[in-house]
Amino acid sequence: MTAQLIDGKSIAASLRQQIAQRVAERRQQGLRTPGLAVILVGSDPASQVYVSHKRKDCEEVGFL
Repeated sequence: MTAQLIDGKSIAASLRQQIAQRVAERRQQGLRTPGLAVILVGSDPASQVYVSHKRKDCEEVGFL
């Protein structure tokens, strides 16, 4: 079996673009904008970085 390289960055960029498009369509239709709720327990720095990345990703595609 031959290994197949997958370009994760380009796949992720394509998915983000598709999600942003769908969010924009929902807004144009007068539907509610999707959102993401996060519950962070404790103060682990790695968890805080993870949550900040999720926030950035959500803002990038138009989530609340």
